[in-house]
Amino acid sequence: MEITRRSLLAALSATGLLAVIPAQPATAAGVAAGSTRLMANTVAVFAGTTESNSRPETAAKLAAVDNVARTNLRAMDSAGPGELFAGLVLGSNEANLNSAFQRLYEIALATCTPPGGTPSDLYGNTVTQRRVLDGLGWLHDHYYGDQSKGYYGNWFYWEIGLAQHISRTLVLLADEVRAYRPDLAQTYVASMDAYLRNGIDGDVNLDSRFHTGANLADITTNRILQGALLGEEARIRKALIDQLTVFATIDPYHLDHGVTDGYYADGSFIQHASVAYTGSYGKGLLTRVVQTLKILDGTGFAHGGELVPTVRSWVQNGFAPLIFEGWMMEIVKGRAVSRTDSGYTDVAVVVEAVVDLASLASGADAAALNSYVKHIRSTSRGTLDPGRFVSPVSVVRYADIIGDPAVPAEDLNAAARSVAFNAMDRNVHRRPGYAFALARSSERISKYEYMSGENLMPWFQGDGAYYLYLSGQDQSQAYGVDYFTTVSPYGLAGVTAPVEQRRTVPELYGKPYYDNPGHPLNFTSSSESQNTYVYFPRGTDQRSGGAVLGAYAAAGMVQSGDVADRDRHLLPDDFVVYRNATAIKSWFLLDEEIVVLAAGVGDPAGRAVTTTVDARTAAPGDQISLTGMLRGGRPWSGAGTGDLAWLRYANTTQRTAVGYVFLDTPQVRVSLDEVTRSRRVVRTSNPDTAVTRTVLGVTVDQEPGSEPVCIAYALVPNAGGTQLASYPNGPLRVLANTPRLQAVSHTGLGLRAANAFTPGRHEVAGLRMDGPASVIVQRRGHRGPTTVAVSDPTMGRDTVGVLIRGRSLRKVSSDHGVRVSPAHGGTRVDVDTRHAYGRSFTVTLQD
Repeated sequence: MEITRRSLLAALSATGLLAVIPAQPATAAGVAAGSTRLMANTVAVFAGTTESNSRPETAAKLAAVDNVARTNLRAMDSAGPGELFAGLVLGSNEANLNSAFQRLYEIALATCTPPGGTPSDLYGNTVTQRRVLDGLGWLHDHYYGDQSKGYYGNWFYWEIGLAQHISRTLVLLADEVRAYRPDLAQTYVASMDAYLRNGIDGDVNLDSRFHTGANLADITTNRILQGALLGEEARIRKALIDQLTVFATIDPYHLDHGVTDGYYADGSFIQHASVAYTGSYGKGLLTRVVQTLKILDGTGFAHGGELVPTVRSWVQNGFAPLIFEGWMMEIVKGRAVSRTDSGYTDVAVVVEAVVDLASLASGADAAALNSYVKHIRSTSRGTLDPGRFVSPVSVVRYADIIGDPAVPAEDLNAAARSVAFNAMDRNVHRRPGYAFALARSSERISKYEYMSGENLMPWFQGDGAYYLYLSGQDQSQAYGVDYFTTVSPYGLAGVTAPVEQRRTVPELYGKPYYDNPGHPLNFTSSSESQNTYVYFPRGTDQRSGGAVLGAYAAAGMVQSGDVADRDRHLLPDDFVVYRNATAIKSWFLLDEEIVVLAAGVGDPAGRAVTTTVDARTAAPGDQISLTGMLRGGRPWSGAGTGDLAWLRYANTTQRTAVGYVFLDTPQVRVSLDEVTRSRRVVRTSNPDTAVTRTVLGVTVDQEPGSEPVCIAYALVPNAGGTQLASYPNGPLRVLANTPRLQAVSHTGLGLRAANAFTPGRHEVAGLRMDGPASVIVQRRGHRGPTTVAVSDPTMGRDTVGVLIRGRSLRKVSSDHGVRVSPAHGGTRVDVDTRHAYGRSFTVTLQD
């Protein structure tokens, strides 16, 4: 079930929407009963039930809830004058105010959580509950209720974070609120409405850039709870209608309210208008909508089951490709790559949502989701701790899935799968034994995300940075925050960067943002200009995309400067702009090889440039070996720079290896260094913890003032030396590597693939294409069928044409919009790419 955003919003007042939101209950009693059920469901989600909490699997979760509450109560006991919690200073720090509300919620949660085998004096303790309500009243009187003193710092806390803790606390203690502080709910709801300053009249504004995607889901869920507290059906219904928009697939050619945040047809997820964000905001949205579906169950306010297939498609097409052996890939985490939580922790959040989604699904969908949960658990090298789940009920459901021998462990991915998330400039390529993840950028998608002192050195993360995950490895030893801590930001794998020293935003401006409200561009902490030029700048070239043919793919990108470099003449004099190096790059994603071509690699400003073939990290105690061969046939000495034919890196401790075949590459420098840095170098709020990694660097260096060069190499995951030594005899061949055209062939696969970057005709190896275009052609056997995939990497062309030279072929099958016709010297394939947004079109041809 796929809803387009356009059709959904057009139907908001039409009867078709009633499939999700039914007609209004006929009586006030119906509204009251629905509100009561909604609040009871909410308590069950967060506190569990007597049945769930009696299970031994929830013991760790219940103990954690109890311990946190008691710690918070001790902090209340020792609070001094003017404090609610000892040492928590309020009045100017919105994060501290958020902590105060969170601690009250955590105490309230313990009083509503049915104990397991050990009785708890907190459960049902009205004295403690009233203490929480008094704390809420005190915070409102002193630090929240006065609108003239509130709304400092980060808008998120005032419109989402604080309201989330407040709303949940009031729902948990709803009975005691009515009995003890009957005015409290109405008072707080009025204040929460007033703090919704990016809304309209205290409600959601779908035209606001602040009320989109995951943020919109959070706001509307808060308002659903508030509506239940007050028994206001209109608030609940309006919040549900607003939240329904996040279920709609974004149509980039017909944006509603100008919103680009959300899920796209190819599985991409975008937040902040242009940031690839499945692994952070995307998982937050997934969690929130699944929770909302649970709290709506049986209330009569919505038929949530109608939306389950849509969320299930997010899991299969949006999340599953990005999760490798229980690890969330770095390419979709934005600034969250600098946080100390690992990719395993990220996936645990997704697993809980999938567990609960499976309970809402039925038949084959439910079975597939259950099997995927077991697959993640069986393949993850990290400990998936259900004690960190939000809901005790989810802990029990997870235990039932894992413990059921009738549930097989099955991936939602095919063993061989290649996914082009062209809507967010990302690629994922999966094979048994490895997964390859690529981050591109363009005029549509940000080069990186920096914000709030997080991800301090992000400058090249969208310039073709890639990550090669090897099966069986503890990915936290290879990637995660320690990768970005110990690997130079100029030397991330896949990156071409000028040799220079850049300064972080706090170093440049003395604060986590650029401040110049008097300038015509109005630079303030959350202004549009801050977003455009500081937080998540986009590239300036439209050519970033590629084609997928079955389980193979070709991707390409023109590396550009960011918008600040382009708009230097518009920016304040003290705004620091950095200029990028240049490169035209392609990645051809095959079975045993990832082939990388780069042309026009250099710098018009004459700076030295370095291109990193790979950067890998290992624990300092791991046993690392480096072997290789020079082009003349002599063994490589294992140090410095050389004319390498191939190189093999092996981590014998982790039992992993990567080979590098240098197809047409200048001399390569290889380094293996022990690096120690503090995690604070990538995020100001990280603990000042020193980490040490053994860092491999494989680079191609260009001297200042040198002419642009071409580079061609292949990554060969899990390769042995004998395999690497065989590549001079095939099967790979570089057919073209220029700024206009890049192409390769693989004789073993019968495959040719090309990326044309400029307008006009491009001819290579029996293919003539109208550029810009991405094309893959495969023919297995002498008389076998020929399959073709075509994509428009600019996302702006109406048609793309390809001539396949040789015998005239007939069409056997094709996607809609593909036309085949005989032509002089071969077969003409014309594809209607208008409004396809980078989607691949395929056709099968036969003699």
